[in-house]
Amino acid sequence: MTLIAQGFAPVLRRAGALLAVLAVAAPLAACSDEGRLVLHTSSGEHAFNVEVVDTPETRAKGLMFVQDLADDAGMLFDFKQEREVSFWMRNTFIPLDMIFVGADGVVKTIHVNARPQDPTSIPSNVPVQFVLEIPGGRSVELGLKPGDIMEHERVSAPLD
Repeated sequence: MTLIAQGFAPVLRRAGALLAVLAVAAPLAACSDEGRLVLHTSSGEHAFNVEVVDTPETRAKGLMFVQDLADDAGMLFDFKQEREVSFWMRNTFIPLDMIFVGADGVVKTIHVNARPQDPTSIPSNVPVQFVLEIPGGRSVELGLKPGDIMEHERVSAPLD
C-alpha cells in the first residue's frame, strides 16, 4: 500500500461507518415526521408543515416576532394532557387562527384572525391538549369547523 493509500484508509473506514449509521437511521427518520399535520374537513384533506412546541419555554415564545407564515405552515402547541388553555397575541406581528384540539384530534373550538399585538386573552373554553396556530383566515378558507379532525403523530386516537 502506498503512503497516499495508507493516509486515506482511516478516512475510508470512518466514511464507511458513517454510511452504515445513516443506512440504519434513515428508515427510522422516515417513520416519524412531527412536522407534518393534516386537517380533515368537509372540503378535503389539508396538509401543514408545523413546528411542535411542548415545553413551557417554547410554548411561551410561540410565534412571537415572526413576520410572515406560509399558507401551509403553522405551530402545534402540545400541552401533553387536556386542560383549559389561554393565549394572547402580545409581540405577535401577524394575524393567526387558533384551533383548539382535544387529545383525540377532534377540533373543539376555533378563534379566527386573532389580532396582532393584542394582549386580550383568547381562551380555549374547553379542555384541549393541542392548539394549532395557522395564518389568519386559513381555517375559514379550508372550511374547518368544530368536530373536524386533526391528524398528527402526537394525537392518541387513530382516524375512524
